[in-house]
Amino acid sequence: MRLLIIEDEARIAKRLDRMASNYFEQNSTISICDSVQKGMAYIENNEIDLLLLDLNLNGENGFDLLESVVSKSFHTIIVSANTDKAIMAFEYGVLDFVPKPFDEIRLAQAFKRINTNVKPSDESLKFLAVKKAGNIKLIDIDDLLFIKGAGIYSELHLRSGKQELHDKSLESLELLLPSSFERIHKSYLVSLALAEKIVVQSGSKYSLLLKNGEQLPIGRSKYKDLKNKII
Repeated sequence: MRLLIIEDEARIAKRLDRMASNYFEQNSTISICDSVQKGMAYIENNEIDLLLLDLNLNGENGFDLLESVVSKSFHTIIVSANTDKAIMAFEYGVLDFVPKPFDEIRLAQAFKRINTNVKPSDESLKFLAVKKAGNIKLIDIDDLLFIKGAGIYSELHLRSGKQELHDKSLESLELLLPSSFERIHKSYLVSLALAEKIVVQSGSKYSLLLKNGEQLPIGRSKYKDLKNKII
């Protein structure tokens, strides 16, 4: 686990470093930056898996950095006293918001979400960000039809018929998306609000018919649970 901590208070940065080291044990490398500029430079030149980000950095706004990296493949956990910004942070697709002051138990709960399918208690995510022609493009969650895995990336299929490529994997997006999105197959995430019915095919195969007429495969292990949700 490659972690980057962006925190301007040295005492808190060291505390986060210690707690992260305790949680991930020997399987982590941790770096610390104390400003938005240094953090951006580090991210541009190094691969990371997880960002721990404060929102108030010596008067600098952590959202300035968040907006520029939101489309990247790593997860972000906000650690901040600015709890009034929590909803906005979730709208940007952060994995969790840990309010200051925090303890090791609360931080561990946030870390645990990286390796589990525990979704946030609210469903504040409003859009996904994709990088296109050097710019960040925001995709409204309501415009998503389904998402298809494409190796370490994901294809966002929109209601308009257009497709966009996202840097996060299907597994990573599954953690962020609202519970209305269901993993129906190892390669597909679908908004069940757009599902019409399950189609039974020959050879004990199943597919999900969407309201736009498109059909997607259903994994055999997913069929029973999905059937209860569709009917």
